[in-house]
Amino acid sequence: MSDLILAILHHLLVFLLAAVLAGEFVLLRPGISGRDLKLLAHIDRAYGGIALAVILVGIGRVLHGLKGWEFYVYNWAFWAKMAAFATVGLLSIAPTTRIRGWARTAGKDAAYAVPDAEVSAARRYLRLEVLVFALIPVFAAMMARGVGY
Repeated sequence: MSDLILAILHHLLVFLLAAVLAGEFVLLRPGISGRDLKLLAHIDRAYGGIALAVILVGIGRVLHGLKGWEFYVYNWAFWAKMAAFATVGLLSIAPTTRIRGWARTAGKDAAYAVPDAEVSAARRYLRLEVLVFALIPVFAAMMARGVGY
């Protein structure tokens, strides 16, 4: 039963993570300022927290799941999925740093609007995040079918 609960929780968290990433992508537009910038900063913090929860529940699945840790450790599809997840995490550092800086500046200056060039640079990272994130379910589906073991 714990395997089922962990699997359900893991899947829900990954879908939530995808939704939050999509929300960031939609919200981060040229001319962002004020309330939208504050919302973006909240969404970005949630993204980090959800990603951490995905990791913790994933570790629980590896250690307490029905397949056993050996299935994961010796499965190249699992490691490809982990590499994709880590890459998404690394790609998220630059936008997160920028968003936090913009939010601090906006807190001091209510009229602050993020320069379009900075928005464009952050969106490039988000596009890459979305692209690499799309690989995660591909590798997960491969694992579920025993590919890589």
